[in-house]
Parts: sequence; C-alpha cells; structure tokens
Amino acid sequence: LHADGRSAQESLLKELDAAVGGFVDRMAKSARGQGVVVAIYSEFGRRVRANASDGTDHGTASDVFLLGVPVRGGLYGEPPDLTDLDDGDLKFTTDFRDVYGTLLDGVLDTEPARVLDGWTGTVPRLLR
Repeated sequence: LHADGRSAQESLLKELDAAVGGFVDRMAKSARGQGVVVAIYSEFGRRVRANASDGTDHGTASDVFLLGVPVRGGLYGEPPDLTDLDDGDLKFTTDFRDVYGTLLDGVLDTEPARVLDGWTGTVPRLLR
C-alpha cells in the first residue's frame, strides 16, 4: 500500500474476504466449527496522510477483524480522531491485549494473565 493505496487495499480486502469468508461459513455448519474464531490483525497500521506515490506508509494504530459464530458483531472502541495524531499516526483507542485477552479467555479457555504477562484487560460483550 505504499503506492496507489486505495485500489490496492480494495483488491486485497476482496481477496481476503473470499478466502476467510468461505472458511468461516464452512465452520458455522458444524457444532465444533461454531466455536471457531478467526482473528485478523496487522502488527502495523497505516499513516493518515498519503505519501508521494499516493499510498500510505506504515503507522501505529490498526484495526482487528474477528469472525465466527462466537463473535458479537459490531464496532468496538472509539473511532480514531483524524485531527489528534501522534507524530502523524493514529492513536489507538482499544488495546490489542484487551482483544487478545478476550479471545484467550472466551475462546481458548485460558487465563489471559498467564499468557500476557499479567495483563487482565478484556473487551466486554465482544463474544456471545
């Protein structure tokens, strides 16, 4: 996405949707598969301003997509403020560890603090 970001992102997201959407649909057809949650996350976000090639450079805050029957759909966290940036980067409003902690506890039946070095945060009502 360093160049011509909008059309490249649209194409990549369509490809991701086709692959992952089909998998999640198949999983939902079986009792065991209904417990599957797919988490899609990038370790880096994108900067707000376009670069010289009309793309965006690596940034900080990013989104997380969760799919599967156990996920209560919707948007979680506050939308980032496009005018209040951290050196040109978005400021995250939901800590990824909260999302991960929720999945560890609610999907994998694992104590988040054991995996996340004492972290106990979660995202309330994210899972059914």
